[in-house]
Amino acid sequence: MRRFLDSACLLMLAASLAASQTANTPKLATRPSNHESVNLPSEAIVDSFLQQTFGYEPDISWKISSIKPVAGVAEVTVVLASPQGQQLSKFFVTPDGEHAITGDIIPFGGKPFAKDNAILEKGINGPQRGPKNAPVTIVEFADLQCPACKAAQPTVQQLVEAEPNASFVFQSFPLEMHNWAMKGADYADCVARTSNDALWKFIATVYDRQPEITAENVDDKLTQIADQSGVKGADIATCASKPETKTHVDASIALGKAVDVNGTPTLFINGRRIGNVDPHMLDIYKKLVDFAAKDAK
Repeated sequence: MRRFLDSACLLMLAASLAASQTANTPKLATRPSNHESVNLPSEAIVDSFLQQTFGYEPDISWKISSIKPVAGVAEVTVVLASPQGQQLSKFFVTPDGEHAITGDIIPFGGKPFAKDNAILEKGINGPQRGPKNAPVTIVEFADLQCPACKAAQPTVQQLVEAEPNASFVFQSFPLEMHNWAMKGADYADCVARTSNDALWKFIATVYDRQPEITAENVDDKLTQIADQSGVKGADIATCASKPETKTHVDASIALGKAVDVNGTPTLFINGRRIGNVDPHMLDIYKKLVDFAAKDAK
């Protein structure tokens, strides 16, 4: 799911965060993490901040997903919910605890995408299409329950078909806010290990039938879809419940977190992040692939 509810909510969040004054908030708690000591706000402070920011709108609720150090500041990820749906939202808190910053922290340097590309090359374990020795690897982190992933799928498909010399890898990244996404990832993992060709049919059909799948009928629906995709659904259902399947999916989630994925779909083109797949940007994505191929030579 995308990080904000809609364009109106994005503007409201940015404006609210920018305008919020937190000078009178309690001091931050210090929590060391991963060899980096950053002043992290407590959950109570974040909750109070969100209450002050969104409390005037009774239809908006939230859940704090994570508070962690990133590049010397505190990254706060929350799940915002409204009648329109749920979205992940992220902002950063400065070390003095008096300012919040919206937007993304992006890589910098002479080769800004090389670090993430190296992490991805080492860790990808998802199903692949295209030549394995291609100069460009497109990696998608997706959630089968995510409406934004469904909406982006035609664009991703067009990009992959237009770039036969690029390798495409699908990595499962089920979001906590979705109540059958993990099950979907388990089934997809088992389908992929049974038949790579069936996997792409499975993904497309799950997206098509997404509205009719619930937490209560997910096993029946995914078993049926597996059958329709060309594999034996009963075997896939058995495989989906095995510990090794969970281990495989957990590794995919861990890989996404290692390159700071916090919303779906997220694409990487040789490590270069595309965090909002826009069908109007298809020609730009093609140029990015061609540029990455030339740069890799």
